[in-house]
Amino acid sequence: MANQKEYLRNRADSKIGKIVIDRDLCIGAASCIAVSSATYELDNENKVVVIGPDAIDDETLLMSAQSCPTKAILLFDKDGKQIYPE
Repeated sequence: MANQKEYLRNRADSKIGKIVIDRDLCIGAASCIAVSSATYELDNENKVVVIGPDAIDDETLLMSAQSCPTKAILLFDKDGKQIYPE
């Protein structure tokens, strides 16, 4: 299994229930941080970690995931179905 880290979202107004970072795919491009520095930061291995899973709305969260050149950010709905990337 891939080296993945999961982060749960607890926003009542969110359809996205979980953010998963695939650390094997992350190259530290930081494009997600450019979209939302309140949600992500780079750790000491130059890999993205989620620091604020509830900091932004679903639309901005999706934009941040879409900005990743390696698709290292996966989004799941509250029922566990993967919604990005499809």
